[in-house]
Amino acid sequence: MLFFRLGLLLFVALTVGCASTPEIKPVVQKPQPLINYALSLQGKPYRYGEETPEKGFDCSGFVKHVYGKHGVRLPRTVREMASALPSVSKYDLRSGDLVFFNTSGRTYSHVGIFICDDKFIHAPSRRTGRVLVSSMNNGYWRKRFVGVRRPRSH
Repeated sequence: MLFFRLGLLLFVALTVGCASTPEIKPVVQKPQPLINYALSLQGKPYRYGEETPEKGFDCSGFVKHVYGKHGVRLPRTVREMASALPSVSKYDLRSGDLVFFNTSGRTYSHVGIFICDDKFIHAPSRRTGRVLVSSMNNGYWRKRFVGVRRPRSH
């Protein structure tokens, strides 16, 4: 009987968990050409104000370029993208959604493209110097996450 009670307590403890923020998870989807193209740009240089693979990208330039290659016109700045696109719940994340962050005290100051699981691809900063994939569950990004927008074409 003691083992049964201990087992039951262990089961409850493992299944209830703590009252923390739930992990951000999307619906699993097939890879998209847009995501494959975005991933092919990993390592391209970060360059403020740029939006081409040859010159480099800043965050909104990267997003604008990737979507533009797939026939979707987006505004140029992070703030304009956030204002122009429909909002989506973080619990309804899909591959290709735009994820927004407050990295400089402005509500919408950084953007990336959600891939799957907890990963997104972006051109973060001069410090990192390149396009890369990051985890939304990383403490830095989780703390600064402010919303999701979905371009109409995907």
